[in-house]
Amino acid sequence: MKKWSLVVCSLILLIVLAACGKEETKIATNGKVSTPLKVTLPTWTGYGPLFLAKEKGFFEKNGVDVELSIVEGLGERKAALAGGKVDGMATALDVQVTLAGAGIPVKVVWLLDDSYGGDGILVKNDINSVEDLKGKKMAFEVGSTSQLLALTALAQGGLTEKDVTVVQMSAGDAGAAFAAGQVDAAVTWEPWLTKGAQANGKVLLSTKDLPGIIIDTVSFKEDVIKDRPEDIKAFVKAMGEAMDYWKNNKKEANEIMAKGLSIDVAEFEATETGLKFFSKEDNDNLFGLDGEKGSIYKSTENTIQFYKDQKVIEKDVKVEDVIDPSFLK
Repeated sequence: MKKWSLVVCSLILLIVLAACGKEETKIATNGKVSTPLKVTLPTWTGYGPLFLAKEKGFFEKNGVDVELSIVEGLGERKAALAGGKVDGMATALDVQVTLAGAGIPVKVVWLLDDSYGGDGILVKNDINSVEDLKGKKMAFEVGSTSQLLALTALAQGGLTEKDVTVVQMSAGDAGAAFAAGQVDAAVTWEPWLTKGAQANGKVLLSTKDLPGIIIDTVSFKEDVIKDRPEDIKAFVKAMGEAMDYWKNNKKEANEIMAKGLSIDVAEFEATETGLKFFSKEDNDNLFGLDGEKGSIYKSTENTIQFYKDQKVIEKDVKVEDVIDPSFLK
């Protein structure tokens, strides 16, 4: 009797294991189980759509698993990308250019937003022009979008980086340092532009004065794109669907994005007014389809030339090394 019981139990166990194996094969075949695309980003309103696409199931719907990680320091994010700990990065276009210039091959596949007042330069009340920044302590993150904005602004006043005392820190820390009275000027973003202006300061200029200079993007490493083209295409499709959802459900969508970024909804909505989120149609127009190049190519070309002139990058970088519109088709 015990022998028969043992045989029966063994058969049941074999059947269960076989069934589990079939289920795992089926799940993998249907694309439900896969290695996640790992994307890193800092805390910034412009990257909220990534959380919207994830939380509303648009990534899952299109058969791709996406893992999002918030890392505030640009240096740490670059190291994670170069070391293969992440597959892609949400960051400004000019940072993507510096990545390519540093020998980290990436391709931008999605444009998130254009800053229109969301980034700027805080100054003390006695500073009334760019020329007045000469000899002042100016905080910004070297090698980041903040540096691009700083150098562009300084150039308008006939100054260079050598005419100011650069205090290296992240955009958020720069805003906090300014509010604490530790520096004379800070290149930062909202909500620090508002907080700094309220702390005996003012906004000297913002991306309203320099539109098109800061465009937030998502890129993936070239080897990831080569090895996982279907996942990248699914990622892009999901982002388009997420932005359509945002258009029709802004209140709910903003709450989801704020929660993903761990910021207050009120803060998210206040900073969102300084951005222009891009839809799938916007991406089509900016990248350009049917053989015609869109305006993002010129923006990238200008950024490459700017950083070459500033000797931030020395490697010969072409626009096509940074931009890949193929996944929009």
